[in-house]
Amino acid sequence: MANESRPAAEAGEQLSPERRVFLARLSMVLAAIGALIVAIPVVGFILGPLFEKFPRVWRRVGALNDFKVGETVKVDFLDPSPLAWAGVAAKTAAWLRRTGEGSFVAFTLHCTHLGCPVRWIATADLFLCPCHGGVFYADGSVAAGPPPRPLPGVPVRVRDGQVEILASAVPLSRWRSR
Repeated sequence: MANESRPAAEAGEQLSPERRVFLARLSMVLAAIGALIVAIPVVGFILGPLFEKFPRVWRRVGALNDFKVGETVKVDFLDPSPLAWAGVAAKTAAWLRRTGEGSFVAFTLHCTHLGCPVRWIATADLFLCPCHGGVFYADGSVAAGPPPRPLPGVPVRVRDGQVEILASAVPLSRWRSR
């Protein structure tokens, strides 16, 4: 009678095969649900930026008469989607050259090799990347060094006597070597 009052596990009895199969399947389903609960936010974090739309905004960079024909200058403007806490980091820039009475060309500041900022050297009419020796001609084409592509252009327009640049997200994909 003493054996009858003890639980089955203490008495040395084994679980039935049906119960083992049920518990094994239940634990696999619960593990899969737990993995799914963890995986959904991780996948969303990784793939989210691919589907995010960044605003494109025309930013004023100066009056038409502020720029001399043939001169290349760096112009600063506000990022199109600044974060509230970004501060100075919300500012970005481009190289702007006035090519005629009402015509301009502009290039990003970022080298197409690894994204380092390029400098304009007026005496040589070249853009130089100090990081890895990239050199670009005044038209943005590659002159020397490791950059795989020309400097990306930035759309420019003149409206109501003001020069405006189309500000958009920094083109990170253009920096990667292929």
